[in-house]
Amino acid sequence: MSTLFRRIVCKLQNAALPPLRYCTAVENQANPEVVAPIISRIQDEENAFFQKPRQAWLESLSKLEEKKLGLVTLHPHIYAAAPRIDIIHQNVRWQRMYRWVSYAHTKTRAEVRGGGRKPWPQKGLGRARHGSIRSPLWRGGGIAHGPRSPTPHFYMLPFYTRVSGLIATLSIKFAQDDLHIIDNLNIPTSDPSYIEQLIEERNWGPSVLFVDSYDIMPANITLATDQIKHVNLMPVYGLNVYSMIKHNTLVLTEKAARLIEEKLLYHLRRADSHKVNRAFKVNQQ
Repeated sequence: MSTLFRRIVCKLQNAALPPLRYCTAVENQANPEVVAPIISRIQDEENAFFQKPRQAWLESLSKLEEKKLGLVTLHPHIYAAAPRIDIIHQNVRWQRMYRWVSYAHTKTRAEVRGGGRKPWPQKGLGRARHGSIRSPLWRGGGIAHGPRSPTPHFYMLPFYTRVSGLIATLSIKFAQDDLHIIDNLNIPTSDPSYIEQLIEERNWGPSVLFVDSYDIMPANITLATDQIKHVNLMPVYGLNVYSMIKHNTLVLTEKAARLIEEKLLYHLRRADSHKVNRAFKVNQQ
C-alpha cells in the first residue's frame, strides 16, 4: 500500500512539470532567437522518492569564461552515494596489483654453476656430510624458496565491489565540487595554451580527466591535450577508480554522465546478479 501511495504522489508532483527534451535546448516559441536554459532530467525519479536528485551546472568549453548553459539532474544513487573509502582503497590496490609483474629472479641449486662432484668423502675426515658445494647451505650456492620471475600479482576483485567503487568515487568527486558536466568537448582551437588557460580560469585542479561517451574525440581537444601530460581524455568504457583518483578534476560530457547512470543503474538492479558473482567466489584474496 505504501508503494502504491508513493507512486501516486510522485505522479502528482511530476504532472505539473512541462515535458522537456533530453540533452537539447528548449527554444522560446515567442522569440525563436532566444534559447531557454537546458534542463536535463532523469527518467526514473520515482525511485528517488526518499532522496532528492542532485543537480549540476551544464557548462561549455567554447569560451574561457565559465558560462552556465542550464541544469543537469543527476541520479542520487550514482552521484550521491555513501563515500566508501574502504571500497575505493580496494579498487585502487587491485588496479595497482594486477599491472605489477615482479622480475626478481634467483637461481636454484640446479641452476648455479659448478658443484658437480662431492667436495670430500662421506666418511673418514670427521667433517659434515655434503654432496655439492652449490647446496643452499653453502656461500655462493643456490637459493631455496627465492623469487622466480616473472611473478604476476593479478587477482579478480568481486564484480559488485568494482561497481560500488565507481559509484563511491563519482559521489566523492561530485561532493567535493571536482566533477563538472559539459555539453561537448568542442573547443575553438588546437593550441595547448587554451586548455591551460581554461583550467586556470575555472579554478580546476592541475590534472584534469575529460570523459566522453565515444572513443573518437574532437580533433582540436585531441591535439591540444596531446602535449599536456596532466590532462587526459578517456571514453566511458575505460573509466576506472584509479584514473578518477589520480586526476584532481573530472569533466564529463552530458552524454557520458547519462551513459554512466544507465550502465551502473542496470548493474545495481539486474536480476541475475548471482550469476555475475559466481565467477568471483573461488580463490579470492
